[in-house]
Amino acid sequence: MTASTALSSGSGRARSVEERIGRLSAAAARRVIEPDEEVIGYVGDGQLLPDELLSIAGLDLELTPAQRALLSREEIGSITQAGMRFEAVLEAGFGVQLATAEDLTDPRWTFVLHEVGEETRHQRLFQRLLAQLAPKASYPIPLGLVQLGYRVAVGVTAGNPATFYALVLAGEEIPDLLQKLASEHPETDPFVKAINKYHRMEEARHLSFARAVFPEIWQKASVVDRFLVRAVVPRMIAMMFKDIVHPGVYAVIGLPTWRTWLAANATPERRRLRYQATRPILEVLLDCGALPRGRVPRAWRRTCGVDRAGGPIEVRTATAGTPRLVA
Repeated sequence: MTASTALSSGSGRARSVEERIGRLSAAAARRVIEPDEEVIGYVGDGQLLPDELLSIAGLDLELTPAQRALLSREEIGSITQAGMRFEAVLEAGFGVQLATAEDLTDPRWTFVLHEVGEETRHQRLFQRLLAQLAPKASYPIPLGLVQLGYRVAVGVTAGNPATFYALVLAGEEIPDLLQKLASEHPETDPFVKAINKYHRMEEARHLSFARAVFPEIWQKASVVDRFLVRAVVPRMIAMMFKDIVHPGVYAVIGLPTWRTWLAANATPERRRLRYQATRPILEVLLDCGALPRGRVPRAWRRTCGVDRAGGPIEVRTATAGTPRLVA
């Protein structure tokens, strides 16, 4: 299947899907929030996230209050940059699919156009937040390789709609959990909390749309597309989660870059967070038969922390091999 047929109408399509998408489009049209007018303010000068929401939670680190405050700002900067770039990939993928679509009047495309408009508003808000944070951390991989990775991601996902939508689910579910935790914690900076609440409100519609259309996209998926979803996508999702706080942030406060990043992602606390963020993606794939219950592929089991049947596995509170660093 090509991108041009990813969302095209079919005679056997369930009417309920179109009705649901129509309601989502109507809601998006009714509630247009301009962040430059309704989400205003500035980040504070101190620590922006509580200790338990920092990526290093679970590591035996002795950091000063100033180091924790700086790390919180750098981590939010990294998350914000990752969000802007992912939404750019989403927009590019939608753009390629729309440009090659057979039926431009399909109601699915109506919602996609709403979503793209909302994503660009989010990016402008994120851009404003980044300007305030002025993060100093640099990604410890040559820029040329990063740019190549994004170009490959756009090319592969635009031509494989099931892969694209599985990653869309990941790109919505992972930030949604992080933002939920931050927005509900009393020690989160008020402006950061306001941004998270605003973003989650609009992203809820995007999640509903992706969940609604994935089953019909899967039914039309090519052999290559299905292979990517089953074997490659879970590895990409795991990397998306780990890289949302990139290794360079730790160097800013004097910690070893890659060693700290690896240690942070190996803690039980961080793995629990990854499992909680990614299991809803797995459930969508299990519910539509994209993955067989009882034979969940190993890569998905490792990424989501589940057994072969898709049931959650317990993460031990303490792990003998968990690295411990000294700042």
